[in-house]
Amino acid sequence: MGQSVLGEVPPTSSRGGKSAGIKNAHYRHKPALMRHMPQIAHVDVNCFYASAERAFNPSLEGKPVIVLSNNDGCAVTRSPEAKALGIGMGDPWFKLAPRAKEWGLIALSSNYELYGDISSRVMELLGRYSAWLEVYSIDEAFLGVKGSPAELLAMGRSMKAAVRRNVGVPVCVGIAPTKTLAKLANKWAKNNKAFAGVCHWDSVPAAEREALLGRLSVEEVWGIAGRLTRRLNVMGIFTIADLVRADPVAIRDKFNVVMMRTVLELQGTPCIPMEEERIGRDQLIFSRSFAKPITTAAGIRQVMSVYGQQASARLAKHGLQAKVLTAFAGTSHFNPKDTSYPSVCVPLPMPTADPVILTKAGHALLPRIVEGVRYARAGIMVTDLRPSGNQAPLSLFENPHEERHIGTLLEDVTRRYGRGSIGLGHGGIRGGPDWTMKRDMLSPRYTTHWDELPLVKAA
Repeated sequence: MGQSVLGEVPPTSSRGGKSAGIKNAHYRHKPALMRHMPQIAHVDVNCFYASAERAFNPSLEGKPVIVLSNNDGCAVTRSPEAKALGIGMGDPWFKLAPRAKEWGLIALSSNYELYGDISSRVMELLGRYSAWLEVYSIDEAFLGVKGSPAELLAMGRSMKAAVRRNVGVPVCVGIAPTKTLAKLANKWAKNNKAFAGVCHWDSVPAAEREALLGRLSVEEVWGIAGRLTRRLNVMGIFTIADLVRADPVAIRDKFNVVMMRTVLELQGTPCIPMEEERIGRDQLIFSRSFAKPITTAAGIRQVMSVYGQQASARLAKHGLQAKVLTAFAGTSHFNPKDTSYPSVCVPLPMPTADPVILTKAGHALLPRIVEGVRYARAGIMVTDLRPSGNQAPLSLFENPHEERHIGTLLEDVTRRYGRGSIGLGHGGIRGGPDWTMKRDMLSPRYTTHWDELPLVKAA
């Protein structure tokens, strides 16, 4: 989002001669008592991957930095300096590489272990400010907060300073009565220097809020993508201000209850509850593009074995079991002469996290693999997840591997000694197979491996 969108407060404008005043915006007429009701703080790490790299490598400060996707494919994070060069999200590295030296551009492979650990530290620190914490993604969280406007602003500034001081990454904070407005306040704080990285929505004069909403496209609203934007435009809803003025019931009838909640949230009525834990999802997917294509069923067997055991470890970590496994493979979309997209869905005999059963289920894909075809990716998906131990199986169906907690063992060893340190059967690969993810520009895993700890030398 550019500075011109959220960095300035433009003159009030509207379409079709309508007044830019937001008639249904409850936060405009909020009684003084409600100003002390619980509010939502949205905390987001700025350019997270690049910021995590800079935390341990200060020489990257002020330089254009990009972090690349799997197999060093394309830019998925760009520092402000890289954005200033005109580098777009998703630009392929092979197109950027020839001019990298001229620009002084620094490209890094995705260092997921480092980013995951930095994320954990940020979230642990934020949890000290509220018992009501929802980790929304690797780089953002919602917190339930309470206090007067001055107290909330002070809390936001304290969180921002604490994360910077103790973890080393910059964050912005948006505070508002609802999640949707908190996300919007965070964007405003990030792109308007006057806020110094912290914006409390209700502390901003109503005229300035209305001017902002009258300028921003509905596409800027959390959860509204291009297709929804086009449908809203057909209804004459072009700006966020237009959407705030809309009748929530009419929006529900035209779209769905989710869109109605979005309108109510923009009007200041909380409709999206905080979630204590987001792990209880409906599915887990393990899939990667290969650094080198696989052309044999034996190679795909190895992939299925590795991913089956990773799925087992992840399920065991979160106390879940799966009832269905889907295995799939596919050729590159850029290779139209050599196409094959086999898949198979395997109902499991009982809910399980057993690595042996999951691996065998993944091997059901092998008869559909065409020898000689260059497969560019493969993976497994486990679905119909449920908590472990809900119902003990009959003795006929008892699983000796699960009773011995093999999945938990795999997770514990992997966490302590790293991926590739343990495996079963075809998944027991020492040193890693040649199809694993290409990361030629990987930085050290500063916080998770003893032999990669940063060294500090006194002058």
